[in-house]
Amino acid sequence: MTSDVSVRLGWADDAPALADVQMRAWRARYAGVLPADVLDSLDRSTLTASWAEALRGGSDARQRVLVALDRATVVGYVLTSPAVDSDCDPIADGEMIDLEVDPDRREQGHGSRLMQAAVDTLVSDRFTHAVTWLGTTDDTMRNFLTEAGWTADGAHRTLDLTGDGATLVKQVRLHVSIG
Repeated sequence: MTSDVSVRLGWADDAPALADVQMRAWRARYAGVLPADVLDSLDRSTLTASWAEALRGGSDARQRVLVALDRATVVGYVLTSPAVDSDCDPIADGEMIDLEVDPDRREQGHGSRLMQAAVDTLVSDRFTHAVTWLGTTDDTMRNFLTEAGWTADGAHRTLDLTGDGATLVKQVRLHVSIG
């Protein structure tokens, strides 16, 4: 029997489910990378409000939230938008932001469906290249993306998550030609 799985644009009603997926996914992905107190401080109501805002849409119609479904249950998400890095062209370069799948639903094809839907969405928005950022120690995501044709483009950055230099996350940027 085949599971009823799909990817669609996010709806306003999805905000609480997206917050739940984000909390579980980030706690799994960033355990050992970020301090436990940072992960423990993730707050469902704050995340739900952030997702509600994202689902209302931004100033650019090309900002999208895509959700992976298993039947009617949200099990993952990805965001797409024009790339904002100063060395990117906001007309030609799109960005795939924060692709996450609920840790209990990984290895079931949801990540691949989300990535393909993100690329298809970026192509339909007339982008010809896509970029994404990932932690330098996230070998699982790097392998997933490189197997799909993404390659490092030499860009890197360090995020200061707490603003005081106590929690720094080093990232590398990957890119792929999509058009």
